[in-house]
Amino acid sequence: MPFFKNLGSFGTLKNIIARLRSPRGCPWDRRQTHASLKAGLLEECYEVLQALDQENSEKLCEELGDLLMQIVLHAQIASEAGKFNVADVLRGINTKLIHRHPHVFGELKLRNAQEVVLNWESLKREERREGESLLAGVPREMPALAYSQAVQRRVATAGFDWEEVDGVIDKPVEEVAEFKQADDEEEKAREFGDLLFTLANIARKLGIDLEAALRSANQCFYRRFVYMEGVCRQQGINFDNLSFAQQNALWEEAKQRVK
Repeated sequence: MPFFKNLGSFGTLKNIIARLRSPRGCPWDRRQTHASLKAGLLEECYEVLQALDQENSEKLCEELGDLLMQIVLHAQIASEAGKFNVADVLRGINTKLIHRHPHVFGELKLRNAQEVVLNWESLKREERREGESLLAGVPREMPALAYSQAVQRRVATAGFDWEEVDGVIDKPVEEVAEFKQADDEEEKAREFGDLLFTLANIARKLGIDLEAALRSANQCFYRRFVYMEGVCRQQGINFDNLSFAQQNALWEEAKQRVK
């Protein structure tokens, strides 16, 4: 078949997706819509993140392909509806990249990465519609912790930020005190949210990606708990029957053995 000639070509992927969506194509692919693909798109993004966390180049290559397929599939669906096509997608991002890098594709002189970021934000402000909030471009569907850091980064570019990290580092103590003083469940939830928001701000100031840090902590917990279960199996012990003190002692052993 002609669209199989060059498997390393973007055009080949585009042609395969178009064929899958054609009347003679795949019944499943033909049935898909933008809405039905949302969950799959999100799943593919997380699989890319997992490959990055694992520093697995082979897996990353595979997962980027799956993500690219999702992008081309959405573009094909839009093309069939007469909205836009994949060329419009490419034209849009290429135009944006050239416009936002005048220090590379133009005459503007910038000295360092910090000046690049400041200029990038300045150009984005120019692109916003009149009256549009600085925060309007941050997707509300983002995971809550990542959203916290994203909106805090946005307002920091407008100068709404602590000058030094020391100014915010003591804030969690205040937030914990307010949480303890909360009178009901609704207030406790609100104060706990404030605490998480403050922690997100500290992480941002320290250059820590909070989502990546929490994913790493989750994976570490997983490995250590699996180690605990393995020790119990080897000793013929039911983990559920251990006292909390025994479980905690086993946890301390796992912390020493598993990083």
